[in-house]
Amino acid sequence: MTEFFKKIIAKSIGLYISFLSYVWPQKATQLAYRFFSEPRAGKLNSKALPEILKKANRETLAVNNEYFEVYRWSGTEHPILLIHGWESNSSRWETLLPYLQQNGNAIIALDGPAHGLSSGKEFSVPKFASFVNKVVEQYQPKTIIGHSIGGVTCLYFHHRYQPKNIEKMVLLGAPSDLEILIDNYAKILGLNSKAVQLLEMYFEQKFKMNFAAFSGKTFASSIELDGFISHDKFDDVVLFEEAVKISSAWKKAIFLETNGLGHSMHDDVLYQKIQAFVKQ
Repeated sequence: MTEFFKKIIAKSIGLYISFLSYVWPQKATQLAYRFFSEPRAGKLNSKALPEILKKANRETLAVNNEYFEVYRWSGTEHPILLIHGWESNSSRWETLLPYLQQNGNAIIALDGPAHGLSSGKEFSVPKFASFVNKVVEQYQPKTIIGHSIGGVTCLYFHHRYQPKNIEKMVLLGAPSDLEILIDNYAKILGLNSKAVQLLEMYFEQKFKMNFAAFSGKTFASSIELDGFISHDKFDDVVLFEEAVKISSAWKKAIFLETNGLGHSMHDDVLYQKIQAFVKQ
């Protein structure tokens, strides 16, 4: 499907939701949240796993009747937990993995809600953070690394659960403000202000937190860990300014600007620097 037709479909959905916001607000809210929270990619087939995941020890854990997949690669040094982003899964760490293994670290990765081999259709940062907390309690990693929405999940997890064993955190291409994500979503679909207001009211009811309060910058302001933040200047998915916000609030974080890596942030030089940061 071409980008033109994708835009037409998105605008058509947005027009329908905007219309419903006046005649059937409850249905408009359900649809607006559904299209915001349901990933369209990132699932895996257990019978056709990427080779990197076939080499891992697999385990299925559960939180509140939600099942999620965990992958473990053995090592003699302290465990590192890897947290992927939107419409991705644990296989995205294939190129970073060898650098961390050179340090001797045990590696743990997990598939987020509605991603990889994990159950469900709905994704949310609070739900992902509850998965992360389960893994942290069970395996006691000292370092967590998150990409994209996995990065802000790291921040929210630390804010919400206050883990005692985490010593370092790495964020790659991470967003900060939910308000900006919602604004971008509303622009893509062309939602009217009433539909956005309904979505905000639903979010506050569901998560007990409004859009403005859900901010990586706010979460980072109370973190005392050593941090490593990297973001590409020309990231066309998450604005570079989002990383600047987080960095400005995180007193003990190193900020590394990259140029030309895009949103994926796959790069040998960057991975060597992460390797050194984790090891020191």
